[in-house]
Amino acid sequence: MKPSRNIERLIEIMTALRTPVTGCPWDLEQDFRTIAPYTLEEAFEVIDAIERGDLDDLREELGDLLLQVVFHARMAEEQGAFDFGDVVDAITTKMIRRHPHVFGDEDAREAGMAKGAWNRIKDEEKAERAKRRTELGLEGGDKDGFLDDVPQALPALMRALKLQQKAAKVGFDWSEAEPILDKIAEETEELREALQSGIKADITEEYGDLLFALVNLGRHLDIEPESALRATNEKFRSRFHFIENSLNEQKRSLNEASLEEMEALWQKAKKLRK
Repeated sequence: MKPSRNIERLIEIMTALRTPVTGCPWDLEQDFRTIAPYTLEEAFEVIDAIERGDLDDLREELGDLLLQVVFHARMAEEQGAFDFGDVVDAITTKMIRRHPHVFGDEDAREAGMAKGAWNRIKDEEKAERAKRRTELGLEGGDKDGFLDDVPQALPALMRALKLQQKAAKVGFDWSEAEPILDKIAEETEELREALQSGIKADITEEYGDLLFALVNLGRHLDIEPESALRATNEKFRSRFHFIENSLNEQKRSLNEASLEEMEALWQKAKKLRK
């Protein structure tokens, strides 16, 4: 079998990998749950390539992510639920429907550009999905709460942001960033009090409240929390690497350095990177 630019070749490869007896033993033993962590990992590797500006890596990582879609679709096809074609049909239907100002006739284009059209279309889709799932006897056909359709499986910072964004659509929001700084100060003080109590459950709760408030501040400052934290993670890694290299030049290891020495090198790294 030869490589190809055609998506059909990738589907054929996955079919071969999942074919009993002749397929790959590892691929054959996988299911949706065991593959899910790889799907999430590949999505983050796509983001990493984008943030590094590495288009060669981006090409590779997008292929890995596409493989995940094909993998899940193949397992669903084996169960008689849907296949890759159904996945493509669902997303093309959604995109055409949500962009009447691009794909519709003149009347549809005018209606599609009207304020609130996007949310109206999404509400129609949600109602249709709920009806379909009810007819199929599936759970979750009609979730009760306004925020219940924000996926629980999202990374926590991302989910906090989406919960806040959705609540803001119905007016549950601060009008500016300044009051949120006061909220952060309030949550910080409550965390301090929890620390003094020594009750781990209370400390954990107040710590979570503080993180949630910080996400809210970032939202009002138009800062995406996941991206901001990833940048800080990389900054930390780079500065710590400077400490390690500096000690290596002295023929010393990290374990041999005191906290005061490492802090001095950390401050030096900060000055050099500015």
